[in-house]
Amino acid sequence: MSDQPRRPGTSGKPYRRPKKDPVRILAFEALRAVDERDAYANLVLPPLLRKAREKEGPDKFDGRDAALATELVYGTLRRQGTYDAVISACVDRPLREVDPPVLDVLSLGVHQLLGTRIPTHAAVSASVELARVVLGDGRAKFVNAVLRKVAQDDLEGWIAKVAPPYDDDPEDHLAVVHSHPRWVVSALWDSLGGGRAGIEALLAADNERPEVTLVARPGRATVDELLREEAAVAGTWSPYAVRLAEGGEPGAIEAVRDGRAGVQDEGSQLVAIALANAPLDGPDEKWLDGCAGPGGKAALLGALAAERGAALLASEKQPHRAGLVAKALAGNPGPYQVIAADGTQPPWRAGSFDRVLVDVPCTGLGALRRRPEARWRRRPEDLEGFGPLQRGLLRTALDSVRVGGVVGYATCSPHLAETRAVVQDVLKQVPGAELIDARPLLPGVPELGDGPDVQLWPHVHGTDAMYLALIRRTAP
Repeated sequence: MSDQPRRPGTSGKPYRRPKKDPVRILAFEALRAVDERDAYANLVLPPLLRKAREKEGPDKFDGRDAALATELVYGTLRRQGTYDAVISACVDRPLREVDPPVLDVLSLGVHQLLGTRIPTHAAVSASVELARVVLGDGRAKFVNAVLRKVAQDDLEGWIAKVAPPYDDDPEDHLAVVHSHPRWVVSALWDSLGGGRAGIEALLAADNERPEVTLVARPGRATVDELLREEAAVAGTWSPYAVRLAEGGEPGAIEAVRDGRAGVQDEGSQLVAIALANAPLDGPDEKWLDGCAGPGGKAALLGALAAERGAALLASEKQPHRAGLVAKALAGNPGPYQVIAADGTQPPWRAGSFDRVLVDVPCTGLGALRRRPEARWRRRPEDLEGFGPLQRGLLRTALDSVRVGGVVGYATCSPHLAETRAVVQDVLKQVPGAELIDARPLLPGVPELGDGPDVQLWPHVHGTDAMYLALIRRTAP
């Protein structure tokens, strides 16, 4: 007889304890946090990775394990729409009737089968073992059955089965193939101005893993200093940008730990630089960041202001985010102040500033590479909530700048309802304000359109899809 233990009250094969795989358990925990708590993967993953390294030790959880866990989480979130369509074709019930934890295990398994080079047998067996640990034997059998169906074809074959033909329904085809909600596909297509090649390239870029980009804050760090780091190369567009090759860890860099440099997309850097370099009539002494949280643009603006002897006021409505701004600005070489204030009801007097930036709250559709879960959380009706706030913040910004001064209106969304529609509406309501051409203030950056505003794109510029309009106050 076997000396292996049997589960009490059962007969048959000896009971085998499931093998705990720390990488896949971590990935599952991250997906559950994203689903249950509306957390963001980029905030959930770092503490989970630290916890795993401490628990398992560096010998049992190394850099390769961390990289695999990260790929499993982000890859699953990016391709969730496609994988949901595949899973739907392999189960005998509506997807909404599958328990969310079971669906997370299935999605992780499907990503390993269709989105990685992990061998089929290893992807299935590892996923079933994960299911046994986190779901129990009964539901593990269900996971096993579904994944064996999925394993019968590759990603290209499944897409041919589950995506409608492009000619029948272009938007739904692209939504399934590129894993975006249909309404997002439609909105991005409108923003691009039509054409299949452009929208396919943009949607594909949203599913690519973005490089980590650093900013050397002027007067505090230099690009040359950051380029001495392993895997560092100069940025493409911003004179303060340095990119880290795959595997580069910002937290290991002294200048980042000290706050002299930071992690900041080049698109975000270009917005701050363009506002700082916009031509003014009159003095250039007082700058305002009216939506400063979490502080990346404020830190760069503060450093640029310091080079000219100007002072920055950084205002953020949420106190905890104002604290992040203060942390980002700590050590700034010039004068600055951080306050918690509502940008639509400001405590400062009208006409107080020479330059004003409002990087307004938005749907975040321009940063889906970095926050892939946002595409599944946002709804078209969210635009109705953001619209009045965006218009109110821009009106206040124009009221806050003096005659001859410049306002920068920025969003990390290319949605026309959050960009040009807002600017056009406000300019109709506010006399004495005019758009100025932002394109010359992004020297060397190609394909900036007809202007005078600027829309950056992941598939064209390798940045987040930042939008910028520069507006000069011409009369009180």
